Amino acid sequence: MNAFDLTGRRALVTGGAQGLGEGMARALAAAGAKVLIGDLQTDAAGTVAGSLGSGHGAVSLNVTDDESWSTAIAAATEQLGGLDIVVNNAGVEISALMTEISADDVRRQLDVNVLGTALGIKHALRTMRPGGAAGDGGVIINVASVAATIAFPGIAIYSATKSAIDRMTRVAAMEAGKLGYGVRVNCIYPGLVPTEMGAGLASDMADLGLFGSAQEAVEAVVGLTPSGRLGEVGDMADAVVFLASDAARFVNGAGLPVDGGMGM
Repeated sequence: MNAFDLTGRRALVTGGAQGLGEGMARALAAAGAKVLIGDLQTDAAGTVAGSLGSGHGAVSLNVTDDESWSTAIAAATEQLGGLDIVVNNAGVEISALMTEISADDVRRQLDVNVLGTALGIKHALRTMRPGGAAGDGGVIINVASVAATIAFPGIAIYSATKSAIDRMTRVAAMEAGKLGYGVRVNCIYPGLVPTEMGAGLASDMADLGLFGSAQEAVEAVVGLTPSGRLGEVGDMADAVVFLASDAARFVNGAGLPVDGGMGM
C-alpha cells in the first residue's frame, strides 16, 4: 500500500483560491483526497475546485469569523461525507519598518494569521474528535513561515504571527493527545515562493529602502538559502501531502521547514 495515498480522505483548505493554497488543494486532490476550498474569493475558489474534477467543491469562508468557520466546517462534513484533513493556509503579509507600523495593519495580520488559524484549529478539533460531526480523528496542518525562524527586516509583525502559529500548533497537538482526540497537528515553514504574495514582499523590501531593488531582495534570500533557489509551490504542497498521509503517522506537534535550509 502506498503510504502517501489519500484516497477516501476529505480535506478543507483555507485560502485555496490562489498561491500556495491552490497548489496544496491540487496536490491533495492528486493524491486522492476530496477537497473543499474555503476562501472569501468564492468565484476563484469555485473555478479551482471545478478544475479538480467531480467530488470537489468550494465554500465561502472568512477565517476571522467564528460563525463563518462553523458554516464552512458543516458544509465540508456534509458535502464530502466527513472531514479528515484541515489545512490552515489563509494568511496576509503587510511589510513595514518597526518605526512605521500601523495599528490597523498589525490588527489585520493578527486577525487573519493568528485568530484565523486558532479558529481553524478549534473547529477542526471539535469536528474530528470523538463525538464530533466527523469523529474519526484526522490531521491539521498549519502554514507558518521561515519568517518564524529568522530575523528578516521589514516583516516583524508577520514574523510574530507566524511564530504564534508554531506555538499554537504544538499546544494543540499536546491537548489533542492528552484528550484522546486522535488528531495530529503539525505545521510547515515555507521559504519564499514567487507567488503574488512573495513577489509583493520582494517589491516591498525595495520600497522600504532595505534593498536596492526587488531583484536584490530576491538574490539576498537565495544567498541565505543553502539549496540556492527560491521555493516552489510544489515544494510546499508535497510537504502538506506528506503530513496529511500515513507516511507521517508518527509525526505530531512538529514544524517542518520547507525552506531549502534558509532557517537552519
